[in-house]
Amino acid sequence: MPCVISSPSTDSGKTTLSLLISCWAFSKGIKVQTFKVGPDYLDQQQLSSIGQPICRNLDIFLSGEDWVQESFLKHSLKYEFSLIEGAMGLFDGLGSTTYSSTADISKLLNTPVIFIVNARGQVASLLATVRGFKNFDSELLISGIIFNNVNSDRHKKLIKEVFKNEDIEILGFLPSDSKITLNKANLGLVSPLDNSKEIDVEYFANFAEQNLDVFSLIKFLKSPQKKIFNSVSFADFKIDRGKPIAIAEDKIFHFQYPETREFLAEIGIPLISWSIYDDEEIPNEASSLIIPGGFPEKYADHISNSIKSLNSLRKFRKNGFIYAECGGMMILGDFIKDENGNNHKMSGILPFRSKKSKLSVGYRYIEGLKDTPIIKQNQLIRGHEFHYWEIENNLSELDLRKAEYKKKLPSPWKIKSWKTKYKNEGFFDEKLHASWIHLHMPSSREVAKNFIDATQISFSKDC
Repeated sequence: MPCVISSPSTDSGKTTLSLLISCWAFSKGIKVQTFKVGPDYLDQQQLSSIGQPICRNLDIFLSGEDWVQESFLKHSLKYEFSLIEGAMGLFDGLGSTTYSSTADISKLLNTPVIFIVNARGQVASLLATVRGFKNFDSELLISGIIFNNVNSDRHKKLIKEVFKNEDIEILGFLPSDSKITLNKANLGLVSPLDNSKEIDVEYFANFAEQNLDVFSLIKFLKSPQKKIFNSVSFADFKIDRGKPIAIAEDKIFHFQYPETREFLAEIGIPLISWSIYDDEEIPNEASSLIIPGGFPEKYADHISNSIKSLNSLRKFRKNGFIYAECGGMMILGDFIKDENGNNHKMSGILPFRSKKSKLSVGYRYIEGLKDTPIIKQNQLIRGHEFHYWEIENNLSELDLRKAEYKKKLPSPWKIKSWKTKYKNEGFFDEKLHASWIHLHMPSSREVAKNFIDATQISFSKDC
């Protein structure tokens, strides 16, 4: 079975190790199907950027156990080798629990764990750490270990002495090297779509071969042998002559799970890419528009000067259906205020201004307040938030517009995180859904059905 790469905590080197293995395999002509535990878009994009198959997210909270198992088998069985990159620390899940953690994924899929540990400034303490993790859950199998930031032969020798009687296979020692250090930003890794420092696949491959026991590691990458699984079917969603949907897809907007596009195409909906970065107009044939999350705050000045795109968006609002998540919602407001206090004009479809705030990240429980295009009253679904920006509500010059829109555009749902109270969030009407919340639409049949009804059946663009 393929392994899960995990660690005691975040920033231990999981993504770097996953990339090293993937680059080495690529250099040998070996295809490796990668997976990422949790809802993270950026690690998934990194692992998809080096010539290997598209990385897939595995998230029990967001998608459920059945979807996770089916997605894992469906994609891993296409290739001889697979690996799963964990999230945060091995046992870190929802709130203070281990639910939906990397450990949960490992046990659900019956895969061993390869541990990567930051060894800087440690020797004997490393053994205490590893034993603690091994003994925390007897159902979990930690089969191998790789030590990061080992910069001398003496350090390596001492670690080997400490672990000589431990029932765990040492699979490598990684020295510090700026050439394999990944760029980071506020929300984690810098997207490969927006990164001047591209991954040097050849360098990563050579580094892996020099510092990892790659031929021992490869046995932990073997894809499962099971050939029969319950494939997710959307046959009952099939549409004849589907109405085209445009999707904002460029270096600004790219927080989208690949399964969303695949699901829509599979059921017969024509999809059209639209780029605000390139100042394109929304294609005339599109009847609906998806604006996923991304980094509009970084490109606020560029967006404000994309006159054709913004005018096209305002025009589209009159007749088309708009679904916007997170950063996609931000460009529907009046302004984005940058970190220097400068206002950058957006589409002005919704009466708010976005500004920098505290990090809001994590899983969300969601309950529908009314029947809307995406959720029905009292319906329960799940999503996640991932942003540093907030909607500014105390704008006196917009009070009249806000009062008017409050009547026209109520919140579609109320949301809460782990052990918090519900609060209303988002905007909706019959032609719009805008929210901070990210959804994994294909794994929620109720949401998928609502979206299809809204864009293909109940809603018809008045051309």
